[in-house]
Amino acid sequence: MSMLLNIFTPALAAGTLGMATPLIFGSISGTFSERTGVINLGIEGMMLMGAFGAGMATLITGNPWIGVLFGGLLGAVMGLIHAVMCIKFRANQSVVGVGINIMAAGIPAIILQFYWGNPGRTPMLESIENISVPLLSRIPVLGDMFGKLNPLTYLALLLVLVSHIIIFKTPFGLRMRAVGHHPKAVDTVGVNVFRIRYICVVTSGFLAGIGGSYLAVAQLSMFVNGMTAGRGFVALAAMIFGKWTPLGCLGAALLFGFSDALQMTLQAQGVPIPSDFLLMVPYILTMIALAGLVGKAVAPASNGKPYIKN
Repeated sequence: MSMLLNIFTPALAAGTLGMATPLIFGSISGTFSERTGVINLGIEGMMLMGAFGAGMATLITGNPWIGVLFGGLLGAVMGLIHAVMCIKFRANQSVVGVGINIMAAGIPAIILQFYWGNPGRTPMLESIENISVPLLSRIPVLGDMFGKLNPLTYLALLLVLVSHIIIFKTPFGLRMRAVGHHPKAVDTVGVNVFRIRYICVVTSGFLAGIGGSYLAVAQLSMFVNGMTAGRGFVALAAMIFGKWTPLGCLGAALLFGFSDALQMTLQAQGVPIPSDFLLMVPYILTMIALAGLVGKAVAPASNGKPYIKN
């Protein structure tokens, strides 16, 4: 019983939110793209390039917020590449996404070797520190869980609300969802299907880049090649598990974030379970969640289908 009390603490809840932050950005990134019918398997690569961009910009400027902005913009560039290949040239969307992941795995090593002489990582970076919310941080228990978090974590939670409003409460969101389900019908009433898809895929890249930036300038305070470690794919699983809705993505990201925070807590408490097995827990949970959703989660009808204007 005492061990359980040592494990399930307010610090575990705060750790869950921290580990879920890049997954929230990544899953909502995928939601914006796939709601318009464009599959984005390149979230992993976009997050990695965002982390790299944030690390390099922070290293050069000394300002981690400039790093976050640059990471988001670099992610948006990767999103634009994905959009041009899939929308204009009607390439296979899954193949393009895999290509972006492979490209993102190689580019940072080349530039780091040229710029710093080390293909694996940057030096330690200026980081974005956690902040205390004045009133919330003084509330017992709740203050320990939610009162002192990273600004990007609070931004991720705000993103959930804003994206829910955009997708389900605005005319633009209605067009997004319509383009994802029946682009030809939307085109006949004068909505530019290609423009909607371009905007949403580039936005998807930007959000994935911000999620990657969090890893470099908030969680680890350096860029390490391959540091996303499959989080982009976990974010895709969270998007499917959340049924392409921001609130669902939040719930799924918290579930996966909890499994990650739990395995770290168990290791810190010296629980006699092999560390390699504990490291597997988040990915095992991802596979179980996806396997349980086969046939239950229904993607937008035009997902993965290029639109050809007659």
